[in-house]
Amino acid sequence: MANVAKKIKLQIPAGKATPAPPVGTVLGPAGINLGEFCTKYNDATKDKMGDILPVEITIYEDRTFDFVVKTPPTAFLIKKFSKIQKGSTKGKNEVVATLTADQIKEIAEIKMPDLNCYTLEDAIKIVKGTALNMGVNVEE
Repeated sequence: MANVAKKIKLQIPAGKATPAPPVGTVLGPAGINLGEFCTKYNDATKDKMGDILPVEITIYEDRTFDFVVKTPPTAFLIKKFSKIQKGSTKGKNEVVATLTADQIKEIAEIKMPDLNCYTLEDAIKIVKGTALNMGVNVEE
């Protein structure tokens, strides 16, 4: 395996990567095969259609690449579960939706592999904090 040339982080809709912008704009200058990346990414994410997925792409000096698909952003999951288009513009001072404790727990379980915590309780606290800052109330 060659030395790492650069690492790139993107957020791409699952199963919908194309060589057009923004993917082509970011990866084109890196010199990797855009068609190959798009095909591999779309195959790896086709079961999560509709979600926005962060992907970390490692590009090597010989122009080969690897990528790791992460879990969807917490804010995206909160909007998806609460069926809203966007969070509050005034933060927690303006309530735009409400989630149940079970929904928050489900989001925390999805996010657990990518969060910087060890227990589900800590993950729930992180998700609750994000929800409150988006103007989404949490029912206990």
